[in-house]
Amino acid sequence: MFTVPAIGQTGTLSHATTAGRGIMKVDGKHYRSIWRDPQSGQVRIIDQRWLPHEFRVVTLDSLDLFATAIRDMWVRGAPLIGATAAYGMAVRVGENPSDKALERARATLLDTRPTAVNLRWALDRVTKRLLPLPTRERARAAMRLAESIAEEDIEINRRIGRHGLDVIRTIAMNKPDGEPVRLLTHCNAGWIATVDWGTATSPMYHAHDAGIPIHVWVDETRPRNQGALTSWELGCHGIGHSYIVDNAGGHLMQHGLVDMVITGTDRTTANGDVCNKIGTYLKALAAHDNAIPFYVALPSPTIDWTVDDGVRNIPIEQRASSETTHVTGRTPDGSIRAVQVSPDGTEGSNPAFDVTPGRLITGLITERGVCEASGTGLAGLFPEFASA
Repeated sequence: MFTVPAIGQTGTLSHATTAGRGIMKVDGKHYRSIWRDPQSGQVRIIDQRWLPHEFRVVTLDSLDLFATAIRDMWVRGAPLIGATAAYGMAVRVGENPSDKALERARATLLDTRPTAVNLRWALDRVTKRLLPLPTRERARAAMRLAESIAEEDIEINRRIGRHGLDVIRTIAMNKPDGEPVRLLTHCNAGWIATVDWGTATSPMYHAHDAGIPIHVWVDETRPRNQGALTSWELGCHGIGHSYIVDNAGGHLMQHGLVDMVITGTDRTTANGDVCNKIGTYLKALAAHDNAIPFYVALPSPTIDWTVDDGVRNIPIEQRASSETTHVTGRTPDGSIRAVQVSPDGTEGSNPAFDVTPGRLITGLITERGVCEASGTGLAGLFPEFASA
């Protein structure tokens, strides 16, 4: 696989430029979605199963817990899955640094979720770094690498936001004074799906902080209602938004109420196809029919340079049917429960992702800039990986 590429003028990402660059807060306190406690050394995450109703922090201290956290979506989002896997490898190597334990840890974590390529990218990067080292050096090197991956993710997403800000600013310049740029987003590609900043949300935060008025249409994103996480994030940051049902997007576009669609991605192919949460393809079709720009924000570790045809070659995760037949929410008495919405005996089907062909995408917003969704476009920004 590949390492995080050089960014900016001539230098590469460094700890000095990435440390402390996140800005996301909960109740006025800064959080990352995953971090290592400086006092105890334990790895902690925000347990997303309870959001947006309850904010809970849990400690992950074993390989099995890391695998469960990824598989059962205590953490979610391709960049965060990759960072979590790197920390999981580090914790396991701290217990047993042998080759056998390292390979078993990689296999265990790789088996958790099949679609997000950041998982494989992080595991391959850790394995490649550790195998040549003496076993006595592996634990420290693994934790340092995990923390580097987290820091790099923050800086990559910050830069995505800066490039996305230019896109939003251009749209704003053609709007009447004071009228907000109306963005529509699907799923949650926010800071809670990365280490900080988010991908699709990073341009929103940058635009809001730059004084550009925006309003965000937030898809509920069935079946797991991840739009509620986006709504929670935007509310914490003071950004105006409306929570809408998934099928409202086409109607809003037809009536001129959407200026730009922006989503994240779990895997982008070398030719610009984008795999994202189920329903993204339909949004792209509606945007294309209404001549509305459709952008995808992606960090370079999400690009799978080994795949050219996303529709045929990206494995689509099939999740439990109970996610479609039941809905989890907060009841009037304050408890959080799952309730059945389908008739008894109804079988559910739950493909978690779909693929949007590059021809429907206006542009890919990366940490190196914006390009067309094609092999040529990606090769122009990342020639060293395209040629390999």
